[in-house]
Amino acid sequence: MVCAIHQPNFLPRLSTLAKIAAADVWVVLDDVQHTRRDYQHRARLGALHGDGTTRWLSLPILLPHGRTTLIRDARLVDPARTRRRVEGILREQYRTSPFWPTFADRLRPLLDLIDTTDRTAEITEASTLLLLDLLGWKGLVVRSSDLSAGAGRTQRLVDLCRAIGADTYLCGTGGCRYIEPQRFADAGIGLRQFAVPGDGVWADARMLSAVHGLMVHGPRAVAAAIAVHAH
Repeated sequence: MVCAIHQPNFLPRLSTLAKIAAADVWVVLDDVQHTRRDYQHRARLGALHGDGTTRWLSLPILLPHGRTTLIRDARLVDPARTRRRVEGILREQYRTSPFWPTFADRLRPLLDLIDTTDRTAEITEASTLLLLDLLGWKGLVVRSSDLSAGAGRTQRLVDLCRAIGADTYLCGTGGCRYIEPQRFADAGIGLRQFAVPGDGVWADARMLSAVHGLMVHGPRAVAAAIAVHAH
């Protein structure tokens, strides 16, 4: 069983989405500190015709406990305005894509969710699942807040893998810089580094939301590219 552990991101980058899609289980890391400057509540969108311009699509949030607020405790501000903004900006960016009609249909439940909850972690998790569904992913989703794990970056990851019975942990290029491989080895859990190239479907995959790649290349092409790099 291959496990990916990642914070819920709003319409995540293609590199992040690909790592999750290459796993059997996604552990949603929702009980760590929210970081305003990360991708947890915002997505960077590229121009459909690749002129190099980008724009941010952000969820306005409230952190009830300030900088120490956990991801699961962040709250959405002004849901009605947020729904209009999310739908409007995505439509403005990608409505001329041949893949837009399918995406717009899949987007509707996410927009409806914004009307029913102010928990941003639920919304961002749902936005990721929307994209995974477009790729045909059939994996499992578990939240870290429902599992028992120790403190420390590496030990937390090891414990989460153990809790779900994973024998392989997918590690992104960023995470591989700080984890302690020996702890995984001692636990009998394999480490597999996951990285994507920087051309073709993967151009700007580490910077732009996966929505961009899906609207430019289409879900079938993106799914095929992920399958190539999944092992």
